[in-house]
Amino acid sequence: MPAGEVVLRKPRFFDGGAWSRTRLRDQAHLENWEPSAPGTWADRNASVAWPSQWSTLRALGRRGLSLPFVITVDGQFAGQITVGNVIRGSLCSAWVGYWVAGDVVGGGVATAAVAMVVDHCFSSAGLHRIEATVRPENTASLRVLAKLGFRQEGVFRRYLDVAGDWRDHLCLAVTTEDTGDGLVPLLLAQGKAALP
Repeated sequence: MPAGEVVLRKPRFFDGGAWSRTRLRDQAHLENWEPSAPGTWADRNASVAWPSQWSTLRALGRRGLSLPFVITVDGQFAGQITVGNVIRGSLCSAWVGYWVAGDVVGGGVATAAVAMVVDHCFSSAGLHRIEATVRPENTASLRVLAKLGFRQEGVFRRYLDVAGDWRDHLCLAVTTEDTGDGLVPLLLAQGKAALP
């Protein structure tokens, strides 16, 4: 069942409360897919942790090294999607990472958000290639990327420390040549999305 109107926007300082509530509520849904970090989940995702995260995202965005977005559904905070490690020149590449709130999983929110951000990267941002790394066990995320034409290009052995251990990740990618007129028009043509 479609989740509602999916919109991407810049992160705001005042997103901290909604960000924290969502992350704390959805710990069981998110923790197995995200890199391990010092401290407890509660400490890392408390509302007081947001200002430094927001400041870092904003600084990287201003320097052109990242494109951070908040995902909203019907105007409500529903996750984040970030394009990082933006490299220009002959590579014109970046990676995409995302998470969505547990109450909108399965509603096409992640698929819509990735489609919108890839289209933005390949048009306005002038990139040529977007990569995503995903644990092989994360079938939901692999389905999102497969629907959008990301192809598997390899396996990164013991790539990231996730949930307390070094985990293998699949490397998937898509280039401008793979997306034709764009991923959002593709979803619209397939009836998997609709304009508001």
